[in-house]
Amino acid sequence: MLQVKGRFEGKSNNPGSKQHRGQWLLWMDNGPKKKYGNVYSLFLGTRPAVVISGLKNIKEALVTKGSDFSGRPQDMFINDAIKTNGVIMQDYNLVWKEHRRFALTTMRNFGMGKTSMEDRIRGEIEYIVNTLEKNNGKTLSPHLMFHNAASNIICQVLFGTRYEYDDHFIREIVRCFTENAKISNGPWAMLYDSIPLVRYLPLPFKNAFKNVETAENLVKDLFVEHKKTRMSGDPRDFVDCYFDELDKRGKDRSSFSENMLTMYALDLHFAGTDTTSNTLLTGFLYLMNYPHIQERCHQEIDKVLQDNETVTYDARNQMPYMQAVIHEVQRVANTVPLSVFHCTTKDTEFMGYSIPKGTLIIPHLASVLKEEGQWKFPNEFNPDNFLNDDGEFVKPEAFMPFSTADKGATPRPKIDEQPCQRPC
Repeated sequence: MLQVKGRFEGKSNNPGSKQHRGQWLLWMDNGPKKKYGNVYSLFLGTRPAVVISGLKNIKEALVTKGSDFSGRPQDMFINDAIKTNGVIMQDYNLVWKEHRRFALTTMRNFGMGKTSMEDRIRGEIEYIVNTLEKNNGKTLSPHLMFHNAASNIICQVLFGTRYEYDDHFIREIVRCFTENAKISNGPWAMLYDSIPLVRYLPLPFKNAFKNVETAENLVKDLFVEHKKTRMSGDPRDFVDCYFDELDKRGKDRSSFSENMLTMYALDLHFAGTDTTSNTLLTGFLYLMNYPHIQERCHQEIDKVLQDNETVTYDARNQMPYMQAVIHEVQRVANTVPLSVFHCTTKDTEFMGYSIPKGTLIIPHLASVLKEEGQWKFPNEFNPDNFLNDDGEFVKPEAFMPFSTADKGATPRPKIDEQPCQRPC
């Protein structure tokens, strides 16, 4: 069992956040939200947008009136970067419906929620432990290590391959993802979305387009190698399943194509990597700063495992405190504070307001994760937020770190499954 010690050096007290993003969220909380309430409008450049805060309002929009708010804005930085391919940023259309249905079936067959996924995670944990042990007594930034580990788990599902951390593919794909995450969450992307004229200037957001092209070429090279060893009808991984689907559809492929597969693989890869690695980083930070919480986790794990060194996902039900810590880490990590932007699919009425079709919708998830009245300690890191008076694990309704039951959920490994099996 590894003990996490050290100190965090940096400007932000949350490794999963960006400094400017924290300023933007602070402005939203202390500015328009405080003045106008939980539903208000603003302009991103010339584009009107509606910000929705609070559990009740977000559930009303994304669940009760989910079909009205299920669109995706199309004329934005991220859409142009991925050339409108992929699924995460697809509008609520045939492309999204077909590919989501395909992904749900395929991901279930290749280990999502099954023991095979646990085996992949446990195997990758060994590499994390080895990396930490090699750096015992030294200064280590775990950022790249966690990105590599999370990326490798997804690579095994998508491509059937695990890569060494110094492999060219994993180094380049992680570099592209981390750089583009910074650009997408930064001021240059906001400028791109707000002032269309700047899109033609040689500004830093152009690097994101280059990174997408680099990642696409890396994945296409994998496809070439895949085809050399592929046995039709006997898929080894997600990519093989997609090729089988292309064969089955023949000329009438509808929305399925190799170009779509390229970006879809990158979609799934990024969705399963960025949130997981940032959540793990946040967990390390808080375990270092709250050693008494780390010690209590150790005691509970030792009590449950006893002589069994291998932890399973099912064992979580015997570890209420550990579950509470993992979920509290996800709450404070706040990895997707504004969710993925939505847009209205038709003219709709919401909370007494008339919202036209095509209006940009920003679900302010961060407001729910620290909403007064929903949490015992909304502004503290405290596992008691997920424990009842009897010490049993409970999950409050306001726990929505990625969004609520809306169209945007992309199949991926359970975010709590990977932290649950990490060394602590």
